[in-house]
Amino acid sequence: MSATHRMLLWAWSTLLVGSLLWPLAGPGELLLRDMAVVDNPALSLNALGFGDLPARNAPQDGVLALLGFLPVSWLVRLLLVVAGLAGAYGAMRLGKMPFAAVTIAIYNPFVVERLLQGHWSLVMAAWLLPLIISLRKHPRLQIVAMWAAALSPTGAFVAVIVGVASSRRKALTAIFGLLSWLPWLIPALLAPPAAAGVSVFGIRAEGFAGTLGTALGLGGIWNAGAVPASREAGFAIAGFLLFVILLAGFRNCPWPLMVLAVAGLLGALSPWLLPEYFTWVIAHIPGAALFRDSQKLLVFAIPAYVSMAAGLHKPLAWVATLLALLQIPDAAREVAVLRPSSAHVTATAELAQLAAGRDVLLVGQSTLVQRADGIVVVDPRTKALSLVESGELRVDGVVTDAPSSRWVAANQAWQRGDLAELETLGVGLIIDGDTVVETSAPPQRGWRFYLGTSLSVGWLLLPFALLFFRPRRSFSKVKE
Repeated sequence: MSATHRMLLWAWSTLLVGSLLWPLAGPGELLLRDMAVVDNPALSLNALGFGDLPARNAPQDGVLALLGFLPVSWLVRLLLVVAGLAGAYGAMRLGKMPFAAVTIAIYNPFVVERLLQGHWSLVMAAWLLPLIISLRKHPRLQIVAMWAAALSPTGAFVAVIVGVASSRRKALTAIFGLLSWLPWLIPALLAPPAAAGVSVFGIRAEGFAGTLGTALGLGGIWNAGAVPASREAGFAIAGFLLFVILLAGFRNCPWPLMVLAVAGLLGALSPWLLPEYFTWVIAHIPGAALFRDSQKLLVFAIPAYVSMAAGLHKPLAWVATLLALLQIPDAAREVAVLRPSSAHVTATAELAQLAAGRDVLLVGQSTLVQRADGIVVVDPRTKALSLVESGELRVDGVVTDAPSSRWVAANQAWQRGDLAELETLGVGLIIDGDTVVETSAPPQRGWRFYLGTSLSVGWLLLPFALLFFRPRRSFSKVKE
């Protein structure tokens, strides 16, 4: 590859990443639907995965809380940019058509819809998958890439499966992969997540593409509000056509990645094809509830799609690049809702100072709030404070997750005026409108807090453990 070609490729990669992340250049904290990234998150049981709700954000929240001496929202911005460019670099290494591979790796409906839903750490994982498979001949670097993708349970699971499937040293990769799971796996074993509401989170057909066509195009997130308008107007059909074109490059895709892609597509379509079977799997198989939102399983197809794109011949490669752009032509405009917000910062900081690390009960207040533009977002106080969390979730009027037992008990105790019971429940501060009441309950510490902290610190230090593993030396030349 010539220097000019390489420079153009990096310029194109930067343009693609920038077109999806440009709103994050503004000041403020990050609030959009499921994303609430504050600059000074609380180090609490909730953040560590041992709180009132299942550990859906471990080690992400615990790690960000440990790094709270930095401006965390800017750290997340940096992580996203680096992940995008790293994924582009990985895609460049996979075949003779890097422009097509880079475009599909960075600019695809899965990434755009998950960004619009606020799943920033899952977007990181999706972007890093091409890097993970491109480093299959370099096990230690591959493990570091896997680790970087493992901030969320879904990202960790997918990165490790893809890493082991493509690695030259599967045992070493699997060991480090399992270690990267511990911050969410241990809390999940102690308090399994809910498996209700499976039908609500199934793939949603997008304009004129149907359920199957939408899935093959890597779209179909359950929340219609996170779908670009162009997808509903019929541009999703371009994603299905792209899939057909990519099949011409199947020889460039290693068979383990093809198997993962097929498994991911079938799994994502299971609530549509076999709803009763999928519901049973989610309810009875440990860990399966991680993919209650079945569209997440499409992420397993990304490595295969990128590999096939890299193996296309020139005319088809340019057609694939055009179709990849055409399936979400308005992505750069749609992501404008990612603009950071500062409206809540002062009030939240004052409340955090008053709480001083104690558990806070917000009476009669949801953990979801509306931004000025009407978009519902996770209340930033859930990250800045150690809240007694409800976790109740309603989708289209259907209760998919019931309130946590401690939240119910705390509210009942408050209605009775039973401060002793609230203290027993570990609640140190109660806020009911303009009424603020304190109990003598201290910040929650104990074995769960210290275990969670240890797991998050251990996760941060995991790459350094690779220093103790020397690469294999061979005394004979082996043709790769």
